Amino acid sequence: MRVPRSGTKKNGKAASIYDVARESRVSVFTVSAVINNKSHVGKKLRARVEEAIRKLNYRPNLIARSLAQQRTHTIGMIVPDIANPFFPMVVRGAEDAAQRHGYNLLLCNSDDTLDKEQNQIELLLSKRVDGILLTKAAGELRPGLRQMIQEVNTPFVLVMRTYPKLTKDAVISDDYQGAYDAVCHLARSGRRRIALVSGPLKVSNAMARFQGFHDALKAQGLRFEEKLVIEGDYRMESGYRAGHALFSHQPDGIYVANYLMTVGFLKAAEEMGLSCPEDFGLVSFDDYPWLGVFRPKLTTVELPKHQLGSAAVELLIERIGGSKKKAVVRKLQPELRIRESCGMALHLSRAEPGNAVSVVAPHLGAATIR
Repeated sequence: MRVPRSGTKKNGKAASIYDVARESRVSVFTVSAVINNKSHVGKKLRARVEEAIRKLNYRPNLIARSLAQQRTHTIGMIVPDIANPFFPMVVRGAEDAAQRHGYNLLLCNSDDTLDKEQNQIELLLSKRVDGILLTKAAGELRPGLRQMIQEVNTPFVLVMRTYPKLTKDAVISDDYQGAYDAVCHLARSGRRRIALVSGPLKVSNAMARFQGFHDALKAQGLRFEEKLVIEGDYRMESGYRAGHALFSHQPDGIYVANYLMTVGFLKAAEEMGLSCPEDFGLVSFDDYPWLGVFRPKLTTVELPKHQLGSAAVELLIERIGGSKKKAVVRKLQPELRIRESCGMALHLSRAEPGNAVSVVAPHLGAATIR
Protein backbone atom coordinates (compact mmCIF):
# COMPACT_ATOMS: atom_id res chain seq x y z
CA MET A 1 0.00 0.00 0.00
CA ARG A 2 1.30 3.48 -0.89
CA VAL A 3 1.86 5.75 2.11
CA PRO A 4 0.58 9.31 1.53
CA ARG A 5 3.17 12.12 1.70
CA SER A 6 3.33 14.27 4.79
CA GLY A 7 1.05 17.24 4.29
CA THR A 8 -1.48 15.39 2.15
CA LYS A 9 -4.58 13.42 2.94
CA LYS A 10 -5.25 9.96 1.55
CA ASN A 11 -7.01 11.48 -1.45
CA GLY A 12 -3.77 13.35 -2.32
CA LYS A 13 -5.08 16.83 -1.53
CA ALA A 14 -3.06 19.29 0.55
CA ALA A 15 -3.99 19.51 4.22
CA SER A 16 -6.40 22.31 5.09
CA ILE A 17 -6.95 24.36 8.21
CA TYR A 18 -9.86 22.02 9.05
CA ASP A 19 -7.50 19.03 9.00
CA VAL A 20 -5.19 20.83 11.42
CA ALA A 21 -8.14 21.62 13.69
CA ARG A 22 -9.22 17.95 13.73
CA GLU A 23 -5.67 16.70 14.30
CA SER A 24 -5.07 19.07 17.23
CA ARG A 25 -8.64 18.75 18.60
CA VAL A 26 -9.31 22.49 18.61
CA SER A 27 -11.54 24.86 16.69
CA VAL A 28 -10.64 26.38 13.33
CA PHE A 29 -10.62 29.78 15.07
CA THR A 30 -7.89 28.59 17.46
CA VAL A 31 -5.77 27.31 14.56
CA SER A 32 -6.21 30.67 12.82
CA ALA A 33 -5.16 32.51 15.99
CA VAL A 34 -1.97 30.42 16.22
CA ILE A 35 -1.13 30.94 12.54
CA ASN A 36 -1.59 34.70 12.91
CA ASN A 37 0.41 34.75 16.15
CA LYS A 38 -2.41 36.05 18.33
CA SER A 39 -1.47 36.35 21.99
CA HIS A 40 -4.62 34.94 23.58
CA VAL A 41 -3.80 31.26 22.84
CA GLY A 42 -2.18 29.42 25.76
CA LYS A 43 1.27 27.82 25.46
CA LYS A 44 0.08 24.19 25.68
CA LEU A 45 -2.70 24.70 23.17
CA ARG A 46 -0.36 26.59 20.84
CA ALA A 47 2.20 23.77 21.03
CA ARG A 48 -0.47 21.21 20.15
CA VAL A 49 -1.58 23.19 17.10
CA GLU A 50 2.00 23.78 15.96
CA GLU A 51 2.71 20.04 16.26
CA ALA A 52 -0.31 19.28 14.06
CA ILE A 53 0.83 21.87 11.52
CA ARG A 54 4.27 20.22 11.35
CA LYS A 55 2.83 16.72 11.16
CA LEU A 56 0.49 17.59 8.30
CA ASN A 57 3.00 19.97 6.65
CA TYR A 58 0.19 22.50 6.50
CA ARG A 59 0.76 25.61 4.41
CA PRO A 60 -1.64 28.51 4.97
CA ASN A 61 -3.49 29.87 1.96
CA LEU A 62 -1.54 33.08 1.58
CA ILE A 63 -3.95 34.56 -0.96
CA ALA A 64 -6.91 34.04 1.34
CA ARG A 65 -4.99 35.46 4.28
CA SER A 66 -4.03 38.52 2.26
CA LEU A 67 -7.62 39.17 1.28
CA ALA A 68 -8.81 38.76 4.85
CA GLN A 69 -6.11 41.01 6.29
CA GLN A 70 -6.08 43.49 3.38
CA ARG A 71 -2.31 42.92 3.20
CA THR A 72 -0.05 40.92 0.92
CA HIS A 73 3.05 40.95 3.18
CA THR A 74 4.96 42.09 0.11
CA ILE A 75 7.16 45.14 -0.32
CA GLY A 76 8.09 46.58 -3.70
CA MET A 77 11.51 48.09 -4.38
CA ILE A 78 12.52 50.16 -7.42
CA VAL A 79 16.21 50.85 -8.06
CA PRO A 80 17.71 52.88 -10.91
CA ASP A 81 20.23 50.35 -12.20
CA ILE A 82 20.64 46.84 -10.81
CA ALA A 83 23.81 46.49 -12.92
CA ASN A 84 25.43 49.19 -10.79
CA PRO A 85 27.38 47.25 -8.12
CA PHE A 86 26.18 49.70 -5.46
CA PHE A 87 22.60 48.43 -5.46
CA PRO A 88 22.82 44.64 -4.91
CA MET A 89 24.00 45.12 -1.32
CA VAL A 90 21.31 47.75 -0.70
CA VAL A 91 18.71 45.29 -2.00
CA ARG A 92 20.21 42.55 0.16
CA GLY A 93 19.89 44.74 3.23
CA ALA A 94 16.26 45.44 2.37
CA GLU A 95 15.49 41.78 1.73
CA ASP A 96 17.12 40.65 4.98
CA ALA A 97 15.10 43.17 6.99
CA ALA A 98 11.88 42.36 5.13
CA GLN A 99 12.22 38.63 5.81
CA ARG A 100 12.84 39.28 9.50
CA HIS A 101 9.39 40.87 9.58
CA GLY A 102 7.69 38.19 7.47
CA TYR A 103 7.64 40.18 4.24
CA ASN A 104 8.75 39.30 0.72
CA LEU A 105 10.46 41.74 -1.63
CA LEU A 106 9.58 42.42 -5.27
CA LEU A 107 12.43 44.11 -7.13
CA CYS A 108 12.05 46.38 -10.16
CA ASN A 109 14.63 48.25 -12.24
CA SER A 110 13.81 51.73 -13.61
CA ASP A 111 16.98 52.22 -15.71
CA ASP A 112 16.97 55.67 -14.04
CA THR A 113 14.32 56.82 -16.52
CA LEU A 114 11.13 58.55 -15.46
CA ASP A 115 8.75 56.70 -17.81
CA LYS A 116 9.95 53.25 -16.78
CA GLU A 117 9.94 54.25 -13.11
CA GLN A 118 6.30 55.33 -13.35
CA ASN A 119 5.36 52.09 -15.10
CA GLN A 120 7.04 50.10 -12.33
CA ILE A 121 5.18 52.06 -9.63
CA GLU A 122 1.88 51.32 -11.37
CA LEU A 123 2.83 47.64 -11.64
CA LEU A 124 3.64 47.37 -7.93
CA LEU A 125 0.44 49.17 -6.95
CA SER A 126 -1.54 46.75 -9.14
CA LYS A 127 0.13 43.86 -7.28
CA ARG A 128 -1.22 45.38 -4.03
CA VAL A 129 2.16 45.59 -2.33
CA ASP A 130 1.96 46.90 1.22
CA GLY A 131 4.64 49.54 0.66
CA ILE A 132 7.28 50.70 -1.81
CA LEU A 133 10.97 51.59 -1.50
CA LEU A 134 12.04 53.96 -4.26
CA THR A 135 15.32 55.45 -5.45
CA LYS A 136 13.81 58.29 -7.43
CA ALA A 137 14.77 59.05 -11.02
CA ALA A 138 15.07 62.69 -12.05
CA GLY A 139 11.79 64.36 -12.99
CA GLU A 140 8.22 64.80 -11.79
CA LEU A 141 5.63 62.05 -11.46
CA ARG A 142 2.55 62.34 -13.66
CA PRO A 143 -0.40 64.01 -11.87
CA GLY A 144 -2.56 60.94 -12.55
CA LEU A 145 -0.04 58.63 -10.92
CA ARG A 146 0.31 60.89 -7.89
CA GLN A 147 -3.46 60.85 -7.50
CA MET A 148 -3.49 57.05 -7.72
CA ILE A 149 -0.83 56.83 -5.02
CA GLN A 150 -2.89 59.06 -2.74
CA GLU A 151 -6.06 57.04 -3.36
CA VAL A 152 -4.55 53.63 -2.59
CA ASN A 153 -2.69 55.11 0.40
CA THR A 154 0.36 52.88 -0.09
CA PRO A 155 3.31 54.18 1.95
CA PHE A 156 6.59 55.05 0.25
CA VAL A 157 10.10 55.40 1.68
CA LEU A 158 12.81 56.94 -0.48
CA VAL A 159 16.29 55.39 -0.58
CA MET A 160 19.48 57.41 -1.34
CA ARG A 161 17.54 60.24 -3.01
CA THR A 162 14.86 62.59 -1.67
CA TYR A 163 11.69 63.75 -3.43
CA PRO A 164 9.43 65.57 -0.94
CA LYS A 165 6.52 65.87 -3.40
CA LEU A 166 5.97 62.11 -2.95
CA THR A 167 7.02 61.58 0.67
CA LYS A 168 9.38 63.15 3.16
CA ASP A 169 10.30 59.72 4.60
CA ALA A 170 13.77 58.80 3.38
CA VAL A 171 16.90 56.87 4.28
CA ILE A 172 19.98 58.41 2.70
CA SER A 173 23.73 58.61 3.17
CA ASP A 174 25.35 61.90 4.16
CA ASP A 175 26.58 62.59 0.65
CA TYR A 176 27.54 66.18 1.42
CA GLN A 177 29.88 65.06 4.21
CA GLY A 178 31.37 62.27 2.13
CA ALA A 179 32.22 64.66 -0.71
CA TYR A 180 33.54 67.27 1.72
CA ASP A 181 35.85 64.72 3.34
CA ALA A 182 37.08 63.48 -0.04
CA VAL A 183 38.05 66.94 -1.27
CA CYS A 184 39.67 67.93 2.04
CA HIS A 185 41.82 64.81 1.80
CA LEU A 186 42.89 65.67 -1.75
CA ALA A 187 43.82 69.16 -0.58
CA ARG A 188 45.82 67.85 2.37
CA SER A 189 47.64 65.56 -0.06
CA GLY A 190 48.95 68.65 -1.86
CA ARG A 191 46.42 68.79 -4.72
CA ARG A 192 45.56 72.40 -5.64
CA ARG A 193 43.42 72.19 -8.79
CA ILE A 194 40.73 69.67 -7.89
CA ALA A 195 38.13 68.57 -10.43
CA LEU A 196 34.75 66.87 -10.01
CA VAL A 197 32.99 64.21 -12.08
CA SER A 198 29.48 64.54 -10.64
CA GLY A 199 26.31 62.54 -10.92
CA PRO A 200 23.19 63.95 -12.64
CA LEU A 201 22.60 67.24 -10.82
CA LYS A 202 18.81 66.92 -11.07
CA VAL A 203 18.86 64.22 -8.38
CA SER A 204 19.34 65.09 -4.73
CA ASN A 205 22.39 62.98 -3.86
CA ALA A 206 24.40 64.26 -6.83
CA MET A 207 23.58 67.82 -5.83
CA ALA A 208 24.65 67.11 -2.23
CA ARG A 209 27.97 65.69 -3.46
CA PHE A 210 28.50 68.77 -5.64
CA GLN A 211 27.79 71.08 -2.71
CA GLY A 212 30.21 69.16 -0.46
CA PHE A 213 32.88 69.47 -3.18
CA HIS A 214 32.27 73.22 -3.55
CA ASP A 215 32.30 73.97 0.18
CA ALA A 216 35.43 71.89 0.81
CA LEU A 217 37.35 73.86 -1.83
CA LYS A 218 36.35 77.08 -0.10
CA ALA A 219 37.30 75.73 3.33
CA GLN A 220 40.72 74.69 2.00
CA GLY A 221 41.37 78.05 0.34
CA LEU A 222 41.18 76.58 -3.17
CA ARG A 223 39.53 78.14 -6.21
CA PHE A 224 36.34 76.72 -7.72
CA GLU A 225 36.66 76.47 -11.51
CA GLU A 226 33.55 75.65 -13.53
CA LYS A 227 35.61 74.07 -16.30
CA LEU A 228 36.85 71.48 -13.77
CA VAL A 229 33.31 70.20 -13.14
CA ILE A 230 31.81 67.63 -15.55
CA GLU A 231 28.30 66.29 -15.00
CA GLY A 232 27.97 62.55 -15.52
CA ASP A 233 25.10 60.11 -15.10
CA TYR A 234 26.61 57.54 -12.66
CA ARG A 235 27.46 55.25 -15.58
CA MET A 236 30.85 54.14 -16.86
CA GLU A 237 30.69 55.83 -20.26
CA SER A 238 30.09 59.26 -18.72
CA GLY A 239 33.19 58.83 -16.54
CA TYR A 240 35.21 57.97 -19.63
CA ARG A 241 34.00 61.08 -21.47
CA ALA A 242 34.66 63.22 -18.39
CA GLY A 243 38.25 61.98 -18.21
CA HIS A 244 38.99 63.04 -21.77
CA ALA A 245 37.30 66.42 -21.19
CA LEU A 246 39.00 67.19 -17.87
CA PHE A 247 42.59 66.23 -18.57
CA SER A 248 42.91 68.98 -21.19
CA HIS A 249 42.61 71.43 -18.24
CA GLN A 250 45.34 69.63 -16.26
CA PRO A 251 43.75 69.13 -12.82
CA ASP A 252 46.03 67.52 -10.25
CA GLY A 253 43.24 66.08 -8.09
CA ILE A 254 39.98 64.37 -9.07
CA TYR A 255 36.92 63.50 -7.03
CA VAL A 256 34.63 61.08 -8.91
CA ALA A 257 31.12 60.78 -7.48
CA ASN A 258 30.63 57.02 -7.93
CA TYR A 259 32.49 53.80 -8.69
CA LEU A 260 31.28 53.12 -12.25
CA MET A 261 32.31 56.59 -13.42
CA THR A 262 35.68 56.03 -11.74
CA VAL A 263 36.27 52.93 -13.91
CA GLY A 264 35.51 54.93 -17.06
CA PHE A 265 37.65 57.82 -15.87
CA LEU A 266 40.67 55.58 -15.23
CA LYS A 267 40.26 54.04 -18.67
CA ALA A 268 40.51 57.53 -20.18
CA ALA A 269 43.61 58.28 -18.08
CA GLU A 270 45.27 55.09 -19.24
CA GLU A 271 44.60 55.94 -22.89
CA MET A 272 46.22 59.34 -22.35
CA GLY A 273 49.30 57.83 -20.69
CA LEU A 274 48.58 59.37 -17.28
CA SER A 275 49.31 57.66 -13.97
CA CYS A 276 47.73 57.93 -10.54
CA PRO A 277 48.93 59.26 -8.09
CA GLU A 278 51.99 60.57 -10.00
CA ASP A 279 49.98 62.75 -12.42
CA PHE A 280 46.79 63.19 -10.42
CA GLY A 281 45.27 62.22 -7.07
CA LEU A 282 41.92 60.44 -7.06
CA VAL A 283 39.10 59.81 -4.58
CA SER A 284 36.08 57.73 -5.60
CA PHE A 285 32.70 57.38 -3.96
CA ASP A 286 31.89 53.89 -2.66
CA ASP A 287 34.09 50.96 -1.78
CA TYR A 288 34.14 47.27 -2.78
CA PRO A 289 36.19 44.22 -1.75
CA TRP A 290 37.74 43.84 -5.21
CA LEU A 291 39.27 47.33 -5.13
CA GLY A 292 42.28 45.75 -3.40
CA VAL A 293 43.48 44.55 -6.82
CA PHE A 294 43.60 48.11 -8.23
CA ARG A 295 47.03 49.72 -8.56
CA PRO A 296 47.29 52.12 -6.94
CA LYS A 297 44.82 51.09 -4.25
CA LEU A 298 41.94 53.56 -4.43
CA THR A 299 41.03 56.01 -1.69
CA THR A 300 37.25 55.86 -1.40
CA VAL A 301 34.26 57.16 0.50
CA GLU A 302 32.43 54.04 1.65
CA LEU A 303 28.65 54.16 1.93
CA PRO A 304 26.75 51.84 4.34
CA LYS A 305 24.92 49.94 1.60
CA HIS A 306 23.40 47.05 3.56
CA GLN A 307 22.36 49.39 6.36
CA LEU A 308 20.65 51.73 3.90
CA GLY A 309 18.38 48.95 2.64
CA SER A 310 17.72 47.56 6.10
CA ALA A 311 16.90 50.93 7.69
CA ALA A 312 14.57 51.81 4.79
CA VAL A 313 12.55 48.62 5.30
CA GLU A 314 12.33 49.21 9.05
CA LEU A 315 10.90 52.69 8.44
CA LEU A 316 8.53 51.44 5.74
CA ILE A 317 7.15 48.69 7.98
CA GLU A 318 6.47 51.30 10.66
CA ARG A 319 4.36 53.19 8.12
CA ILE A 320 2.63 50.01 6.93
CA GLY A 321 1.72 49.36 10.56
CA GLY A 322 -0.03 52.72 10.76
CA SER A 323 2.64 54.90 12.36
CA LYS A 324 1.63 58.57 12.10
CA LYS A 325 4.76 60.05 13.59
CA LYS A 326 6.44 63.01 11.92
CA ALA A 327 8.25 62.38 8.61
CA VAL A 328 11.72 60.93 9.06
CA VAL A 329 14.93 61.47 7.09
CA ARG A 330 17.54 59.03 8.40
CA LYS A 331 21.00 60.11 7.29
CA LEU A 332 23.71 57.43 7.57
CA GLN A 333 27.36 58.42 7.79
CA PRO A 334 29.99 57.51 5.16
CA GLU A 335 33.57 56.49 5.93
CA LEU A 336 36.68 57.86 4.21
CA ARG A 337 39.05 54.97 3.47
CA ILE A 338 42.50 56.35 2.73
CA ARG A 339 44.77 54.23 0.54
CA GLU A 340 47.30 55.15 -2.16
CA SER A 341 45.55 57.02 -4.98
CA CYS A 342 46.10 60.52 -3.53
CA GLY A 343 49.75 59.98 -2.73
CA MET A 344 49.77 61.02 0.92
CA ALA A 345 49.13 57.54 2.30
CA LEU A 346 52.01 55.80 0.55
CA HIS A 347 54.72 56.24 3.18
CA LEU A 348 52.25 55.65 6.02
CA SER A 349 50.91 52.38 4.61
CA ARG A 350 54.45 51.07 4.09
CA ALA A 351 55.23 51.48 7.81
CA GLU A 352 53.28 48.35 8.72
CA PRO A 353 52.17 46.43 5.61
CA GLY A 354 48.65 45.02 5.82
CA ASN A 355 47.63 47.08 8.83
CA ALA A 356 45.15 49.94 8.98
CA VAL A 357 46.48 53.28 10.21
CA SER A 358 44.18 55.80 11.93
CA VAL A 359 44.63 59.43 10.93
CA VAL A 360 42.89 62.39 12.58
CA ALA A 361 42.47 65.27 10.15
CA PRO A 362 40.55 68.59 10.14
CA HIS A 363 36.85 68.24 9.30
CA LEU A 364 37.18 64.43 9.20
CA GLY A 365 37.59 62.98 12.66
CA ALA A 366 39.12 59.50 12.35
CA ALA A 367 39.87 58.38 8.81
CA THR A 368 41.15 54.92 7.93
CA ILE A 369 44.08 53.83 5.82
CA ARG A 370 43.66 50.27 4.55
